[in-house]
This record gives sequence, structure tokens and C-alpha cells, in this order.
Amino acid sequence: METLKTLILNRFKILSILTVSMVLSIVLLMVRMKLQQSFYLLFLVWNLCLAVIPFGITTSLISNPKPHKIKFILSFGIWLLFLPNAPYIVTDLLHLNNSEQHLLWLDVLVIVSFAFNGLILFMLSLSDMEKLLKLYLNPKYIFSIMLSIFGLTAFGIYLGRFLRYNSWELINNPIALFSDITKIICQPNIEAWIFTITFGTFLAMFYYMIKSISIKP
Repeated sequence: METLKTLILNRFKILSILTVSMVLSIVLLMVRMKLQQSFYLLFLVWNLCLAVIPFGITTSLISNPKPHKIKFILSFGIWLLFLPNAPYIVTDLLHLNNSEQHLLWLDVLVIVSFAFNGLILFMLSLSDMEKLLKLYLNPKYIFSIMLSIFGLTAFGIYLGRFLRYNSWELINNPIALFSDITKIICQPNIEAWIFTITFGTFLAMFYYMIKSISIKP
């Protein structure tokens, strides 16, 4: 309980801003639902909840001076598994194809607001993880690991958006998941590789651009 109290006090500002921003997104969605008399974009709330998980993991870890190595390795694995859920919301812009023309502007605003929160959660969580990695690894390896994380995150988003896999499929349906991953790696799949490289580059640029203007948690 004391750890939780300290955590909240240390991050009160960013937690407050994030809460307000996420509430605003939900309010915009409610306005959209009222005007359209439709629950169509309600899935964005679930996607946002999933986006909070990696940030919750790193916030918990960074609240300790130096987590036990085994605990950190296990947490890192779970964190990496859920990390793609945060920037994944950007791809929900594809649902604009189903929007009615006269309220397209509102659907754009709703989805962009959720995607913005997902990207900020991604940035904050990754920033925490970068600090944690520096506690255990030689700093010269950090940049390479970060690039790998961007690539794996983008690949995870591809699996979720186009092959419809979820983070928990690693437990529920590992054979099918690894079978599809093997096919993508071993057989030419231009779409998968182009998506992974371009989206991974976008995430890297977003992360380092935000860091360069000194937005800190």
C-alpha cells in the first residue's frame, strides 16, 4: 500500500493529465454514440484499456529502486507482449472507411484522440523501460535493444491488425501463432515486412522526437 501511495504521489501530474485526456476521449465517443445512435466505435475503450497495461507494468517496476533480476526479466517479457496494444490504436483509423460522410470529422476526432493516448502511453512506458534496462545492461547495448523493441512492436501490430491475433494468443493458441510467424519469416511477405519497417520507423521517430523536446513522466 505504501509503494502504491508513493507511486501515485511521484506520478500525480502525469497520471492526472492522462486521466483527463482519456476521459475526454470517452466523452467524445459518447457524443458520437448519441449523435449516431450507434455503439460502433465502443471497441476503442477496450483497446485503450489494453494500452494502459504496459504503462502499468513499467510504472510498477520503476517505483522500486532496482527490481530483482528474475522479476524484471519476467515483467519485461509480459510488458513486451502487451506493448503493441498501445500504438495499435493508430491502425483503428482504418475504421473511418465505415463512417458516414456528414459526421466523418467526429469519427476522425474520436479515433485520433484514442490513438494519441495510446501513443503517449507507449512513449511513457518505453521511456521507463529504457531507464530500467540501463540498470542491468551496458549502455552501449541499449540503442540496439530499443531498435529491436520498435521492430517487434510494429510486427506485433501487424499480427493484431491483419492476422487478428491478440496478446494472449501466445498462451491460448501458440501453435497457430508461431506457424504464421514462421511463414512470414521464411516465405516472402512484402506487406508484412513493409508494414513492420515503416511503422517501426514511425514509432522510433515519434519516441525520440518526444524525448528530444524533454517531455518527461
